Amino acid sequence: MVDSPLTSLSLRALLVQCRSAPRMEAQEQTCFLERTRLRPDQLRTVNVARGGDPASVSLDEVDALLLGGAGKYSATQTYPWTEGLNGLIRRAADRALPTLGSCWGHQVLARALGGRVVHDPGHSELGCGWVELTEAGTVDSLFRQFSSRFQANMGHHDRVVELPPGTTELAHNDQPHQAFRLNDAPIYGTQFHSELDAERERERILVYREYYQSALPDAETVEHVLDSLADTTEVDNLLYDFLVTFVARPHPSVGPAALLPEEAPKPVPAASTERRRSSPRPA
Repeated sequence: MVDSPLTSLSLRALLVQCRSAPRMEAQEQTCFLERTRLRPDQLRTVNVARGGDPASVSLDEVDALLLGGAGKYSATQTYPWTEGLNGLIRRAADRALPTLGSCWGHQVLARALGGRVVHDPGHSELGCGWVELTEAGTVDSLFRQFSSRFQANMGHHDRVVELPPGTTELAHNDQPHQAFRLNDAPIYGTQFHSELDAERERERILVYREYYQSALPDAETVEHVLDSLADTTEVDNLLYDFLVTFVARPHPSVGPAALLPEEAPKPVPAASTERRRSSPRPA
């Protein structure tokens, strides 16, 4: 076994969660640890659905910002913590802090930066689906190693219909904006779940079946969606590749396929007072 080079660094990532159920809060943390290959003490968390205040969270000593999913919460709605979360995202953008939002994280990222998100159950995507890179995606620093067409795990009924100013679409399918990037900073959103492999997607679908009742009206449909789950090798490596590309620089001879995540205790909550280390955003 070869340990991830990221675990030997002082790298720290902040994960914003929106999970009211403790079980799914913990499951999401596990998913991000598996896909980033960080030690749990390298992943700090703030859960807005369980009382976490994003406005009070410092980005000092944070090398990357990750935005997870949401379960029953919608990126189209305004909650008591929405303004604070928007502010946190804009602070990250101002300092060009490497940021990646997954599903709900993709949507709140787009909304905070000036895009538009709609609630659209008629275009829900559940299970494993195909996504295609745009021309810009094929030359992007993060996505250029992907096949032009790849599979990804999905679970949403909100979607981004207008990208923020100063961003570029990197991937699409029948729906636009499956992935985008801020043009002058390593800030990405993916509508698909970059933190979920097939096993973790299955867990999510079974827990949130009632929430997606319009798309999963009966047991036969549920089984069809579960049967569609497949390996999504490129997406499974996306979060790790994101940290390697924009935060760390491991030895080039160590390839992602050789690295395995490390088992360890639960991540620690985010601290609110820390010394700044991120570089300012380019003008």
